[in-house]
Amino acid sequence: MLRILAGLTLLLLLLYGAAYLLTPWSQFARAIVWLESGVDDYKLFPARKVANVYPVFYFHQYTFSSPYSSVFTTIKYQQNEDEIIQDFIQFMETTDTTAFLVIKDDFLLYEKYFNGYDAYSTQTSFSIAKSFVSALVGIAIDEGLIDSVNDPITEYIPELKERDERFSQITIKNLLTMSSGIRFVKAFTPWSDDALTYYATDLRATALNCEIIDEPGQTFLYNDYNPILLGIILERVTGQSVSQYLEQKIWQPLGMEAPGSWSLDSNQSRFEKMASGINGRAIDFAKFGRLYLNKGNWNGQQVIPSAWVEESTRPDTTSVPAEFYQYLWWITSWETKPGNVHYRYVAVGDHGQYIHIFPEQQLIFVRFGKSNGGVEWGFAFESIAEEIREIGGN
Repeated sequence: MLRILAGLTLLLLLLYGAAYLLTPWSQFARAIVWLESGVDDYKLFPARKVANVYPVFYFHQYTFSSPYSSVFTTIKYQQNEDEIIQDFIQFMETTDTTAFLVIKDDFLLYEKYFNGYDAYSTQTSFSIAKSFVSALVGIAIDEGLIDSVNDPITEYIPELKERDERFSQITIKNLLTMSSGIRFVKAFTPWSDDALTYYATDLRATALNCEIIDEPGQTFLYNDYNPILLGIILERVTGQSVSQYLEQKIWQPLGMEAPGSWSLDSNQSRFEKMASGINGRAIDFAKFGRLYLNKGNWNGQQVIPSAWVEESTRPDTTSVPAEFYQYLWWITSWETKPGNVHYRYVAVGDHGQYIHIFPEQQLIFVRFGKSNGGVEWGFAFESIAEEIREIGGN
């Protein structure tokens, strides 16, 4: 019996070792060896550098004590319908938080790092990358490289029409609003669409083999094929990698503090992981939030058209199926009294990555973590925002 167990153990180790060696070339091997995604995945995938340039942009710091310092001693949040009050730093440490930043009116109210991370640490954004993709599409339209969000995607990817005539009914807007009608099955198996769009070694080929299951524009379905198809379009119309376009149009104009990177599917394909792969410092992701807070304007330079930012971050059910999701941004709105509607918009990544913007308060939250820590972060941000409002009056 011991010999049989030893033999089986050796066989499993050999199979695992073989799978490990195959991870650069095999999506199946990656799913087996790497298992579920994690915040250190940027170390596993090859990447393309996104260079920064000087001068660097810095948020303002209070010369003396901040009037908002009392906000960050304890935190109130909801859990199991009960209000919990906890020491602020302890809360961050016990919820797997790695970075927490709060910016108001260009002043950095709070910036701390936890659980072994610091200001120089690389943070992987996961689906926050989708909101960057949206910005790049808006810029490409403004530059005349893409005619309109209403263009059929087959104008830019004609081979899809050759496979299935119905692809000609899908517009760029359908991709941006997650209403393409393309099948996407989220399940933790090596063959699921979720695994394919994350671990595939040729994301272009993977996306070009997607299947239609619904009429476009009718149903919201969060779907990672959509940003991949947008990446193929961006690559074709710009004539360069999506990383280079990001570098030229956003990373460098915003005076990022450090180079970033965009994870790639493989060294053979060298296509960006459009749905999840932008990596950088937390403070630089805060600058992207500032860009949207200022309607795409960066210190006098209109980096993204203001109309694009507005369309991306306002609730709308007139032409899209879900008011809570626009051009790869999540939208939350609420009514404090009849006719008095407030809203905020959020770039969200797996495992609790957030760029959370309260436009009325000129307030930006950036939270990164190893997991979401079991916290409904929207409630936590609301609680902090309300305390800031009470102190500052807006």
